[in-house]
Amino acid sequence: MTWDRQSYRRLKNAFALTVCTLMAVAAVLPLFAVLFHVARLGITHIDLDFFTKLPAPVGEEGGGLANAVVGTLVLVGLASCIGVPVGVLAGVLLARASGWRWSFWVRYAADVLSGVPSIVVGVVVYELVVVKAQTFSAYSGGIALAMIMIPTVVRTTEEMIRMVPYTLYEAALALGVPEWRATVAVLVRGASAGIITGIMLAAARVAGETAPLLFTAFNNNYWSKSLSEPIASLPLAIYNYALSPYETWHAMAWAASLVLVSLVLGMSILTRVVTRGKYEIIQ
Repeated sequence: MTWDRQSYRRLKNAFALTVCTLMAVAAVLPLFAVLFHVARLGITHIDLDFFTKLPAPVGEEGGGLANAVVGTLVLVGLASCIGVPVGVLAGVLLARASGWRWSFWVRYAADVLSGVPSIVVGVVVYELVVVKAQTFSAYSGGIALAMIMIPTVVRTTEEMIRMVPYTLYEAALALGVPEWRATVAVLVRGASAGIITGIMLAAARVAGETAPLLFTAFNNNYWSKSLSEPIASLPLAIYNYALSPYETWHAMAWAASLVLVSLVLGMSILTRVVTRGKYEIIQ
């Protein structure tokens, strides 16, 4: 009877492990499917011209998307310049001032904003910035992407700072360290690995956003000479080329997709490498 009960438990354990393994494979399978499909169709159309030349006119072979690659980096940089300081400082405030009467509403607003569709963010920035400036611009695109970044950075910063043992902060105060300096040197520094991870993940997310850029950055087939002009980006290039009736443009869309996926994947890998081993210090 005892052997039968143990056998039954082993059978249930094996069944549970098998189901969990299958679910784990199912969870990562879409990622590998996307990477394989994009790499298979895009790798053959990537060459030096893709990174050094402007798009070719309709009907002509060749050309590249150098302006879109640079434009994507510019837009993500602008969004980071706006979203990172706002998100980090707001996250520090929420973590430190838990008794503040507005903490709940700021936290709730960040959660709600993270669920707002990106196209709605684009329409709002279009009304507030593009219409008043009477032009599409890199600035408006950066603002739209920053609005998408901020909730992720805020919540990540708050949670990472809460993971730092509070006794370290109290020990710094006991040694006579000013409160602001203890916050920066102990709490923020101790949570820096997690904060950087949140920032990189937020940047990777907005790098692939298309909808808000349709209403803000628009597009540009040439080099943008100013941040107050429309600017090209890889997501918009993929969108426009994929909808075109030309096979050569479809090939460019696949190549741009591969570059964009590689950019996002590279940022994720870089985040893991930079923050590797630093969580042990926090714990």
